[in-house]
Amino acid sequence: MEIVVLDAYSFNPGDIDWEPIARYGRLTVYDQTERAQAAERLKDADVAFTNRVRLGEAEFSAAPKLRFLGLLATGYDKIDMAAARRHNVVVSNVPGYATEAVAQHAVALMLTLCNSARLFDEQVRKGRWTQKPGGCEWDYPIVGVGGKVFGVLGTGAIGCATAKMAQGLGMRVIGSSRTVRKEFVGKYVPQDELLRRSDVLSLHCAANAQTAGLIDRIAIEKMKKSAILINTARGALVDTRALVDALNSGRLFAAGLDVAEEEPIGSGDPLLSAKNCIVTPHIGWASLSVREELMRLSAENLKAFLDGAPVHRVDLEGA
Repeated sequence: MEIVVLDAYSFNPGDIDWEPIARYGRLTVYDQTERAQAAERLKDADVAFTNRVRLGEAEFSAAPKLRFLGLLATGYDKIDMAAARRHNVVVSNVPGYATEAVAQHAVALMLTLCNSARLFDEQVRKGRWTQKPGGCEWDYPIVGVGGKVFGVLGTGAIGCATAKMAQGLGMRVIGSSRTVRKEFVGKYVPQDELLRRSDVLSLHCAANAQTAGLIDRIAIEKMKKSAILINTARGALVDTRALVDALNSGRLFAAGLDVAEEEPIGSGDPLLSAKNCIVTPHIGWASLSVREELMRLSAENLKAFLDGAPVHRVDLEGA
């Protein structure tokens, strides 16, 4: 059996053994695959794994033997599921493998902004820690989070985990979601109230047609000028231009982003020059222990498929 990994570097830069997957067939690993290369690399594959490569009708058509696509991720917005179904390809994702890690990153982005930690570090390295006029002590605001309102938009597993961490910091938690979950430690409120009351708004929604551009100019106008927006979910949830304009005009205090509308983000992206905005490279999930678990669970998905009882199928959604 031929097994192809299209973009290994995106989750395994060489510090994890491929043996859990390699035991099932002849494994070919590509560190990176441009979309134009995908069809050629899939043409003889029985099984493929990918994290971020976009696959659609052209790629599935070029892979007549392909029967299983393993997503080295939870999200599946880069895969054309209708095309996968037309070509009888089972697609399985890995849900829940990075819940605590992504929640930790959301809180880390919030605290970095609230404490101006990065900015103070830069000034100290310039020799400005003098405690005299001309020092850096009062250059940037420090925002205490205790008693502030932490809003969660989307209360799935990661949203619930993030809410618990925020509550542990003494924040008052509220949330809005299509599904009410008993695990959520906060109070559910309508979405407009969530936007209006949140001192920190953390996004944890899936990316789909209903959530695209969810945080747009209209939504931002409902938020406090002092609010912080955190997005560790998907870049498509936020209207980039509206966010940049709000940050630069002072309509919104700050934003901490681990995702962007276009990834990897381009050097000319306006987010990179926006005021009070920090951007990390979609890395909240990527600690070594989490990636080792991702490898193990991906191999289990493949084994389940080979045993005739595939699990975590996402190709059936919307069928």
